[in-house]
Amino acid sequence: MAGRGIQDGHRARKRFGQNFLVDPGVIARILAAIPHKGELVEIGPGLGALTLPLAGRGDRVVAIELDRDVITRLRVKADAEGAGPRVEIVPQDALRLDLAALAETSALTPPLTIVGNLPYNIATALITRLLAQAERIDEMVFMVQKEVADRLAAAPGDSAYSRLSVLVSAQAEVEHLFDVPPGAFNPPPKVDSSIIRLTPRREPLIPAADWPRFERLVTAAFTQRRKTLRNNLKPLMPASTIEASGIDPSLRAQALDIPAFLTLARLLDPTD
Repeated sequence: MAGRGIQDGHRARKRFGQNFLVDPGVIARILAAIPHKGELVEIGPGLGALTLPLAGRGDRVVAIELDRDVITRLRVKADAEGAGPRVEIVPQDALRLDLAALAETSALTPPLTIVGNLPYNIATALITRLLAQAERIDEMVFMVQKEVADRLAAAPGDSAYSRLSVLVSAQAEVEHLFDVPPGAFNPPPKVDSSIIRLTPRREPLIPAADWPRFERLVTAAFTQRRKTLRNNLKPLMPASTIEASGIDPSLRAQALDIPAFLTLARLLDPTD
């Protein structure tokens, strides 16, 4: 039996946010949520808990991994299980991932299906970076910290509804599939995890020309969650302008849906 924090002879590294998935039942549920597309991009394969079963069912897996020690161990395991020809490991920081370049160098056919157990310390930044390349993505199935999943899937009025909720849901449909307890990992994290599915919208809710001011407006609206639109948007527009648009300036940002945010965003000068 592996010791705490040690899996297949490798000690989990905190700086890489490593928590290795080891529960067979949870692994089976995640695999069932990942579509069989023939080829997949996996972010953070670790020691292959998902990589090797995915390759075993016939998918070609292009895995993005930064830890060179993990890369060496994963290659050995893939070869030992006969999955080597279907597993390509790209030694790269996922936060610098360029999907166009990856598709070309690894002979992938967009739109891509991307999966992975995301390190909690980069999950939000990574999802944001990937959605900026949404035209090359079919869908994404990720494990993230439950708190992040709750924010991603939150609707107007929910306590978890935030800037992240608005900006992500404007670009993708979000499904919170199921939760994963700490005991499914070695070492166990101090938080619960969740499996989510992100499907980029083929018809964007926000036109590209409006996106910069939409993002600016949403960011300002959530600057201080307990304050009203009147206060948070004061640097951008007076309360009278908010009211003239048909929106009550005494509301908090948590009460607004995407069309309401877009209405306010279009009142900003696009050249600012």
